[in-house]
Amino acid sequence: MPGRAEGGAVGTVKPDCFRHPRLGAILIALPIVLVLTALTIVGLEWADKAFPPPLEEAGTVSAEVLDKDGRLLRAFATKDGLWRLKTTVEDVDPRFLNMLIAYEDQRFRDHHGVDPLALGRAVLQFVTSGRIVSGASTLSMQVARLIEPRGERTLPAKLLQLVRAIQIELRLSKDQILDLYLTHAPYGGNLEGVRAASLAWFGKEPRRLSVAEAALLVALPQLPEKRRPDRNLAAAEAARKRVLGRAAVANAIGDGEAERAAVAAIPTRRLQLPAYAAHLAEVARRKEPTILQHHTTLRRDIQRGLEAVAREGAAKLGPKVSVAMVMADVRSGEIVGEVGSADYFDASRAGWTDMTRVTRSPGSTLKPFIYGLAFEEGLVAQETIIEDRPADFFGYRPRNFDMSYQGDVSIRQALQLSLNVPAIRLLDAVGPARLMVRFRRADVRPALPPNEAPGLAIGLGGLGISLRDLVQLYAGLANRGWPVRLGDGIEGKAGLIDGEPLLSTVAAWQIADILSDVLPPAGSRQRGIAYKTGTSYGYRDAWSVGFDGRYVLGVWVGRPDNGAVPGLTGYGAAAPILFEGFAKSGIAITPLPDPPAGAVRFAQADLPISQRRFSMTASGLLSASAREPAPQIVFPPEGARVELGGTNSETMMPLTLKLQGGRAPFRWLANGRPLPDVTRRRTSQWLPDGGGYSTLTVIDAAGRAASVRVFVE
Repeated sequence: MPGRAEGGAVGTVKPDCFRHPRLGAILIALPIVLVLTALTIVGLEWADKAFPPPLEEAGTVSAEVLDKDGRLLRAFATKDGLWRLKTTVEDVDPRFLNMLIAYEDQRFRDHHGVDPLALGRAVLQFVTSGRIVSGASTLSMQVARLIEPRGERTLPAKLLQLVRAIQIELRLSKDQILDLYLTHAPYGGNLEGVRAASLAWFGKEPRRLSVAEAALLVALPQLPEKRRPDRNLAAAEAARKRVLGRAAVANAIGDGEAERAAVAAIPTRRLQLPAYAAHLAEVARRKEPTILQHHTTLRRDIQRGLEAVAREGAAKLGPKVSVAMVMADVRSGEIVGEVGSADYFDASRAGWTDMTRVTRSPGSTLKPFIYGLAFEEGLVAQETIIEDRPADFFGYRPRNFDMSYQGDVSIRQALQLSLNVPAIRLLDAVGPARLMVRFRRADVRPALPPNEAPGLAIGLGGLGISLRDLVQLYAGLANRGWPVRLGDGIEGKAGLIDGEPLLSTVAAWQIADILSDVLPPAGSRQRGIAYKTGTSYGYRDAWSVGFDGRYVLGVWVGRPDNGAVPGLTGYGAAAPILFEGFAKSGIAITPLPDPPAGAVRFAQADLPISQRRFSMTASGLLSASAREPAPQIVFPPEGARVELGGTNSETMMPLTLKLQGGRAPFRWLANGRPLPDVTRRRTSQWLPDGGGYSTLTVIDAAGRAASVRVFVE
């Protein structure tokens, strides 16, 4: 009967599962396990959020100053004194990554932070042998240890590594985990990371490692101090051999590569990390101390060459003498090399002082701009004769550097020989104030003596200018007269300066043509550059600035404390360094530009009579006997905008030119180029080649001139 138990007892019938104790226990425990599992998961999630891995602290790396191509110029140690350069998988040779994974963690791409197979093998080996035979640390676990180091090697510390490895895997991709390892792996001493180690041991970036070099860098982090090749070469060789053997078995490298790499030499001396452009690097750090990568316009090969030239040049010149150099691209204004001193760490030369930015007297280096103005206004041509004799300009009596005089010389000779009296004659004619205005067009404002207006002395160095500003002026001259602003990526933004030209294109070519024929200094060969030298009063500063068709280089030599150096001259001290700088910079010389339209170099006999000789007095007149008033252009007026109804000479109407005063015959010049005819009339006509700014000049029979600048539309 239903409900009756065996033996006649009446009760509830139990299911069959309860007749099996184990199965019943499982069924009873299952809900409990599920609940505990859920609570555990919730607890782990809470713990993971409450105690995340210290990934933000892992971002502490060395600040870097980089060149235009991203190559390291200089690095700064971390606050802990470590060289730790940020490194990613893209920064290293792929063979290194393959060897690293083959040696340290073959299933790195498959596990989730912990490798159960490796862990089980390690435990089994420990149980059976009673000692640790092999480890089970994955790369993720090693990263956990690197970013959260613990001194003790205890079971709780190991368990924390396991948990941290899982946490890291949940947060980062495999490549990001490798990035952390590549940045933090220890390499002995204060070296951390593959990039710092590669630079210190091999002097190269890790993307260019050989198989032998990569194998050594894989082996060192396991025992970085005991395997340092500069202290224990045998241990380093043995460790590298093990890495090569395992890499060969895992096919991480090609056939025969392990054997070839095993016999390669191992470096036994640690190299210094790159330390170029020290002054600029310090400026970058002071300006933006929180930035980890500072990008400059410098080019490391050029910078390295210039620093070597400056260091060697200063050593030849004697104690306390320093050298500064600035090289720039005249088309873009980008500074490609910048040396503030001969040696940043040389206290005897005040190496910490950046002499590219210190204001000093430029000597004769501004003379080319005086001549350029004279060319632009049509006062002279290259073969115009000018007097080099003692002269008195209202009490100012300039003398030549060697205290001698050449008599009658051509303008070309006067500039090449850097004669002082002819330069002051021309400056007196064009006006010191106008010269300063031209400097301002190039965004350069030289320092004048306090409460003094610009006078004739500025032509011989009677003002102050920095090397960087002087190079900026010459960059405009080399850029066909168009001013350009220099910049190095840290201070100043490079680029063309809007506005009017520093000099007309024709005048700039005339100056470059003259300076390109200056004899090179003794012991230097001609390099196809135009250059000028200068020496300040009292032998305190020696200068040389030169340019080809693409780059301009300026050199300053002297004592940072402004002390005199007997015998120090621009030609003898600075010019040899200039030529050596062009040679050691590694750049290919670019030919100087071809003559622009209107740039003609006439023989002396072919010049108009008014340009054959320059003999204006300080008052602007030929002589006291000249009774006629100086010529004056009455039309077009200065600064006029004239519309001639076309865009070229075929469609434009001619412009009528009118003058008053002066002695006939008259020679008209447009942009420094003589018009076809000499006329005795005071009215002429000029047909422009095209629109834009033009300078019109008239010269009378007495050599007196007048100029106006107009804009043709």
